[in-house]
Amino acid sequence: MPLSAIRLVRFTGRLLPALAAATMLVVVFLALIALTDGAGSGLAAWLTTLGVGAVLALWRGRHRTWPARLVPFLPMVVAAALTATVCIPTVPTARRYPPALPFVATQHWSLTTGSRVAVYHYPAADPGTRHPVPLVYLNGGPVRGISVLDHRFLQLLARQGYDVYAYEQAGGGRSDLLPMGQYTISRSVRDLAAFIDRLDQGKVDILGFSSGGAVLTRALADPSVAARLHRAIIAEPGPMDGPTAHIAGHQGRKSARGLAPALTGPRSTHVPRYAVAFGLMRLGLLSPDTGLIGQAEGVNAFTAADLGSDTSSAYCARDAHRIPAEDTAQNFSFSPAASLRIQQTVKDSPSVAPQLRRSRTPAMLMIAECSSQVRQWETTVLADDPAIQRTQYMPGVGHHMWNGIDDNNDRAVAVITAFLQGERAPLPNYPTRDEIPAFLRDRK
Repeated sequence: MPLSAIRLVRFTGRLLPALAAATMLVVVFLALIALTDGAGSGLAAWLTTLGVGAVLALWRGRHRTWPARLVPFLPMVVAAALTATVCIPTVPTARRYPPALPFVATQHWSLTTGSRVAVYHYPAADPGTRHPVPLVYLNGGPVRGISVLDHRFLQLLARQGYDVYAYEQAGGGRSDLLPMGQYTISRSVRDLAAFIDRLDQGKVDILGFSSGGAVLTRALADPSVAARLHRAIIAEPGPMDGPTAHIAGHQGRKSARGLAPALTGPRSTHVPRYAVAFGLMRLGLLSPDTGLIGQAEGVNAFTAADLGSDTSSAYCARDAHRIPAEDTAQNFSFSPAASLRIQQTVKDSPSVAPQLRRSRTPAMLMIAECSSQVRQWETTVLADDPAIQRTQYMPGVGHHMWNGIDDNNDRAVAVITAFLQGERAPLPNYPTRDEIPAFLRDRK
């Protein structure tokens, strides 16, 4: 064997144990991050890992001569450099709010609950055709800013004569953050009631989309909040309570998930600090109130590209290569930690079905053909709310039903306005309560 080959074998034989030791220390660091819940921005785990590495290096070098005793410290140095990147913020740790939108004024309302929310008002385009009941929009997320795509849809409703109000729920968009422990589904319902009271225009119509639909459903189950509602439109709702959230059902027809091109743009998950933080939070190994990254830092870091396939799953497979840009980088805002916190409170909540069965507020349910929501999240609402007067199954659209593709916005407007005005539905009333079993069986 040539001398160079012999040297390579010897070098590799020394390198592999060093790499294994460095890898082991990185694993120890990640385990300590989880055990300490990221205390001190991860420094508690980092210092402990360095201490473990130093002890191991001293033990491994105890029988070596002085220069050779330094070699076991190499894995510790490598691991320290790699793990230090998890402890260093790369975005501001104080909240950066999106700039003002050029097409609508942002107001800030302080609610009696203590929340301070960003409010947007689209007055009826023609005062002569203005409908007397205000329309309030509850966007999805949870704890996500209202997208530019949704703002455009709200403008369409205003052109139909509706006085449209929307607010970004606490922690989302331009609304102020809450202490992490205050993000609950019950708080979201109380904020809705407080917003209607602050609006001070009597009863209101509500359009609740996705997680906003779940908030609306729970509001309908609360008589004190339901008394403030005139009509309710529940569009593609998330799970309304713990029993519903734990249903392992199926989704609608094939979405664009896995078919659409990957979202472009920067990703926080390409930065070690946020990849670890968001990854461990999603796995339940870090709490939403983790000491690794603060809530404001997490909001500042998270980008639209981080949503990945969640965006494409909101569109039909046939639209995979023409998914619109839902938002701008400047307007996009999402709090992953607060969102997970609210979702957990939904999962932990008892059934609201007994209360919902006493609902008397006229309601409509909207279901998308290519829905990425579990079908039973939607049909459970239909089964338990006796005041749902019609269901509109929207063909050719995914979870984000008003998306600017073809005539999807106009069709959604037609369905919404027909219900609010008590006019004949543009689509069949489908599924009815009796048709739920067949619907779950056939519409896969």
